[in-house]
Amino acid sequence: MSDAVADRLRAVQDLYDRGEPIEALVALVREEGLTRAERAQVDREAITGPLGLRLDAAAKRGAGRRRQAIDALRPYLAEVDPKVKRDLPVGRRVACHLVETRDPGELAESDALAKLAAAAAEPSRRVRKGLRWYADLPVEVDQQSLLRLRAADLVPVTQIDDIRWEGGRLRISGYAYLAGLSVRSRRFNRATVVLRGPGWLPPVTLKTRRTHRPEATYAAKEPGCNYDWSGFTAELSPFSLRWRAGLRAMVRGTKRLLRRRHVVQDTTTWRAEIVIWSRAARSAGLLRGPAIGRTERPAGLRVRPRWWVRPVWTSDKALQVVLQPTRAELTEVRLGGEMVHLTGFLPGRPIAKGKARVGGHRISADFTPVADGTRFSLALAVQTVLNAEARRLWVEPKGDPAATVMLEGAEETRLLVGDREITVQSDRRDRVVISGHKIRPVITSAEWREETLTLTGHYPDPDPGPRDLVLRHRGGLTIRVPLLREGDAFSVKFSPGAMPRFGTTVPLAEGNWSISVAPPAQYGKAMVPARFDHAGLAALDEEPRTIGGRVYRFVATRYDVPLLVAAEERPGDERSAAGVWALSRTFYPAERARPLRDATVYVSFDGRSYSDNPRAIYEERVRRGDGGEHIWVVRDGAFVPPGSRELGLGDGIVPTVVREGSREHYEALARARYVVSNGFLPQWFRTREDQVCVQTWHGTPLKHIGRDQAHMKREPRPPVWHRQAIEVRGWDLLLSQSEWASSVLRKAFGYEGEILEAGYPRNDVLVSADRDAMAAEIRRRVGVPEGKRVVLYAPTFRDHDRRNAAVKLDLADAKRTLGDDHVVLVRGHMMQAFPHVHSHDGFAIDVTTYPDIADLLVIADVLVTDYSSVMFDFVATGRPVVLFTPDLAKYRSTRGLYLDLESQRPGPRLETSDEVVEVLRNIDTATAKLADRYASFVRTYAPHDNGKATARVVDHIFTS
Repeated sequence: MSDAVADRLRAVQDLYDRGEPIEALVALVREEGLTRAERAQVDREAITGPLGLRLDAAAKRGAGRRRQAIDALRPYLAEVDPKVKRDLPVGRRVACHLVETRDPGELAESDALAKLAAAAAEPSRRVRKGLRWYADLPVEVDQQSLLRLRAADLVPVTQIDDIRWEGGRLRISGYAYLAGLSVRSRRFNRATVVLRGPGWLPPVTLKTRRTHRPEATYAAKEPGCNYDWSGFTAELSPFSLRWRAGLRAMVRGTKRLLRRRHVVQDTTTWRAEIVIWSRAARSAGLLRGPAIGRTERPAGLRVRPRWWVRPVWTSDKALQVVLQPTRAELTEVRLGGEMVHLTGFLPGRPIAKGKARVGGHRISADFTPVADGTRFSLALAVQTVLNAEARRLWVEPKGDPAATVMLEGAEETRLLVGDREITVQSDRRDRVVISGHKIRPVITSAEWREETLTLTGHYPDPDPGPRDLVLRHRGGLTIRVPLLREGDAFSVKFSPGAMPRFGTTVPLAEGNWSISVAPPAQYGKAMVPARFDHAGLAALDEEPRTIGGRVYRFVATRYDVPLLVAAEERPGDERSAAGVWALSRTFYPAERARPLRDATVYVSFDGRSYSDNPRAIYEERVRRGDGGEHIWVVRDGAFVPPGSRELGLGDGIVPTVVREGSREHYEALARARYVVSNGFLPQWFRTREDQVCVQTWHGTPLKHIGRDQAHMKREPRPPVWHRQAIEVRGWDLLLSQSEWASSVLRKAFGYEGEILEAGYPRNDVLVSADRDAMAAEIRRRVGVPEGKRVVLYAPTFRDHDRRNAAVKLDLADAKRTLGDDHVVLVRGHMMQAFPHVHSHDGFAIDVTTYPDIADLLVIADVLVTDYSSVMFDFVATGRPVVLFTPDLAKYRSTRGLYLDLESQRPGPRLETSDEVVEVLRNIDTATAKLADRYASFVRTYAPHDNGKATARVVDHIFTS
């Protein structure tokens, strides 16, 4: 791709990202200044990308938007090369044809473009006619050739699971298939891996055979297809590369000699492609997609002294195989004064002059002829390297091409300079990389013993203070485990299946957990990423471990970045698109036709916690000795619901746990007589006529919800509007905290059924007679010392800023002002990035992961919140509420509020952290002035929260 094409496409993408109208995108694409070939490339990429996406968006937004897009695209498409349009993916090809040939008004009024946009996500809709494949699209076209699948539609889906050397041959294993074309057997199913080298070199065809690989079906994104026989193994003999490279070297060497230059050994690179023949369809594409871990760092094979065959990955994860000579190798690194001195060796003819290059910077170097070659040396300023990103080292002998400096078996070097270090290490291709950064912890071993993982390593940080191993989930959640430090060595032990959390243990959540080290309660720049020792990578045990129904793997990704991978152990038919489709479309309807059983399903926040109104209703029924079956939906092993024994109520009742998304989950929702939830249920759920679906919701809304949100008012209605309407029709009972809340909820959800204004069961604990005893136990679990005043800071999420992890309340200032007799509990919202809470010597405690906020309300002396429904719950305690709303105007305009917080609020409303801290310092005085307003707020918005709400709800629903 030329620079002109790249610049034009980048500019078009910038306009798209900024939300500019389609007319502006088309005008930029049509600008002059490109050759015919460049114009074709820009047109193809723009129609496939930004212009096509903008047409898809307009197609879903109604006739007016469709007409606007059609009018903008029609004259432009008339100028596009017909060959470019013919080679587009079939969905784009048909859309362009409709825009060009159909009457603009009729096309805008029809739903043809919207159907095309929806069908783009269904590659399985393909049919064969004779020996050709066609797309089965939900629109009629006048030319069948438009529907024929071409190269752009038959791009192989590939993953490489393993690359290793066996008996001197490279063995590549993985799977490859054409999306939408099932591969159920070996019959009519072939795949061949081909290596294509530079220019005229003949390709290398690898011996390839198909294998049974059902994991490909489980990992596929489309339902209805079977790829069980899409696995393959291919073998490569290095000799196939060596004679081709030798022939190329002879030709290139002859050309250099004719120009009176020295012959230079160079690298030959082959790109790996896979050619698939599947049921009369043929396609070829790059072999890409390494499985995480060892496959990302395949080993090289030394074929003769200073010559290597190495499989490598490009930046876009495509496989290449290189035959690489070592033209320069590093022999020594030492620190001398303010300079780092590097010495190396160039084998071959003697060289007297040249330069060196670090990254893109050319520097002077000394070249000294010695026996069998040349010694080179260079010096780098310490201060320059200390703050530099990783850069490769090259030498440039005069008259010869630049040579990458390789490590070639030499030891890697770490030079400590204060609290920073300079590292001279190899990358995955053995090339020397120089970088400067904070001193990093280097893990040298990872050992599993039963359910415990032990990590040991080196961390020569001059600060001997305590450190935590920080496990950080890609969602933002962090878990800390104290390191044991002995000099420069460290070790840490933990069980991924039983991580401590407020007096209990929980398994690591599903996903990838990065590893770093930081001082206790510090975040951001204080967190230093860990690395795995390169010398230990070959022996690293990356095999999965199954602990308590969950699978864990400790791997090194991107060569040396340690990662802990956690996942639920699930059958393939529960995690594949095809399996989920079968469960929802076949299994669930069949179970739904069977008789109901005396069971109740409880769902709290999609199974993420044992909390809220479902918890209170469940515990009340257990307290009454209800003998029916109690089923809790649990997502990702988040909790284990207590039975009657754990609740101190004697033996007799043990709840059933079903994993969210499992076959048992579908069966439970299909056959349980009662379903109690505090939020929306799965899309596939439909309430039966003889079922009772109780929607307890999760709070009186202050911010707009449901149909009152801006995106729900668009025409045509978005898909989520229709999904919500379908589920709401199945609710048999909706709980409400007050008459005011009833009117808001009925309108927001379009609900026409029964509403029970009984108060929220979850708030009974706030006025319970056992409150003091409960508070003491909760304080112990949270870690709040006796005698300290508890301030609970619980803001809601921001739709426009969900990735912001900053705590808006100035905790350092709060500690200075409030003193040691206060403690602040910070409760982040589950839909906001996990907050970075600095402890300030125990003054602040992060309680975002505490299971139930009701417990935190029990021990809170003051609540600081903003637009959260928690204020309606907390007023049952009679304790002060402070509203901290620094972005009221923006929040009101983006999300919308049901209340005017100037006239309808239970406490002071403040806009700066300084004001909040000052009010907290004089909280009794500040709230006394608003006592009448507080009482009025309670009467209006929480009149039934008197400790008996749960009994009223249970009596109403479960007592005949």
